[in-house]
Amino acid sequence: MSTIRTRAVAGAAAALSLSLVLSACGGGDDTDSAAGTTQGKVKLEFWSWTEGISDQVAVWNKAHPETQVTFVNAAGDTVYQKLRAAITSGNAPCLSKMDGMNLANFAADGLLTDISKQAAPYKSRYTVPAWNSVSPGGATYGIPTGSSPLFTAYRADLFAKYGIRAPTTWDDVIAAGRAVQKKDKNVKIFNMAGEDPSTLVDLSWQAGAQWYGIDGDHWKIGFTSPEALKAADVVQQLVDDNLASNASYADPGVFKTWDLGRTIMMTTSTWQLPIYDTNFPKSKGEWQLADAPVFDPAEPRTSSNFDVTAVLKGCKYPDRAAQFAAWLSSSKESLTALTDPASKSGLFPAVKDVSPYVDKIIPTEMFNGKSDSAKVITTAASRVGEQWQYGPDYAAMYSEMQKQWGKVMKKQLTVKAMLTGLQDWVLADLKNKGVKAVAAG
Repeated sequence: MSTIRTRAVAGAAAALSLSLVLSACGGGDDTDSAAGTTQGKVKLEFWSWTEGISDQVAVWNKAHPETQVTFVNAAGDTVYQKLRAAITSGNAPCLSKMDGMNLANFAADGLLTDISKQAAPYKSRYTVPAWNSVSPGGATYGIPTGSSPLFTAYRADLFAKYGIRAPTTWDDVIAAGRAVQKKDKNVKIFNMAGEDPSTLVDLSWQAGAQWYGIDGDHWKIGFTSPEALKAADVVQQLVDDNLASNASYADPGVFKTWDLGRTIMMTTSTWQLPIYDTNFPKSKGEWQLADAPVFDPAEPRTSSNFDVTAVLKGCKYPDRAAQFAAWLSSSKESLTALTDPASKSGLFPAVKDVSPYVDKIIPTEMFNGKSDSAKVITTAASRVGEQWQYGPDYAAMYSEMQKQWGKVMKKQLTVKAMLTGLQDWVLADLKNKGVKAVAAG
């Protein structure tokens, strides 16, 4: 499927279109984005909190004396607040790491530079979902950096003990969970933490839902679409039938639920594999990877989070900023270093061809080769649904969803009721912000 989004056109028409879609006051710094090719030597400041990035900045600086990048380690829980304050005061860096949903919010608030023109030469290097993550509403505000496509990890020894196979669909997951419960009610097929609604996000993405989509000059909000409710039904069954554990990811002992065999399957991604290798001492070698469960085997989809390098409002050299960001996340030199576990970056590429970078990220002792782990990861990267789009208040919506998710886990609220309430909340929130939005039909 393809993502519905507006196409940028030249001149004032593009600025007007984006102002209608993203916010009441405009979607970015159009003056900077209209600048021509920069001449001479320039300096760029870059905020990030990914390990290993500073080494690559040094490599870049040595090879590109005309564009020198100053790296700032901006680690901390308040980094996005600090970025907003820096932009408001006119002291912002040119570039910063972000996740996709915060990029959409910063763009909607007019805090980023539209680099559609400068980024265009690099677009073909990345997957469609990755490019969607830097192009909310159609204009481009950064360059994709890394992805986290989902696949399955499961306890092969315990699956054999309970007479079940690696699930290929979410119906299979439900059936396997029920089969295990008949033999041991203390063992769960899956885990859903009370503070983390990401399972519902992932399943909605995989089902083909589009919570936020663009239609002309307005957003279409689809939390209650048939696809979204299909995902909700799976989550509801996991809750109603007590098939999922509820280990909190904030608990330092969370890994024991899998290592001790109390939970026997998970959806996971590349950055987590080294963590399991360290924290699953009792079950090391018993785990295998498999494709993520799907809703429709004829149209398999998975989901992913994306890290991006955003170009902030006020950046004087957007062309050089885009050039550096693209080198960081797509050059063989940079990716070879950053995907090496020794870098501790946890980065997995957002480029179209990930095959050169897969083998070395798989802990061989953790996954003992009974399944083709490299193929599973490569397949996951190719299956990320192209329809998903982050909307202008996605981060705020996610915070609201977290407030309701605990009630769902405690069976005080149905998933469908939560989604219905979220749709109403988003429509009201966007209206208050002066953003055009309607409920999807």
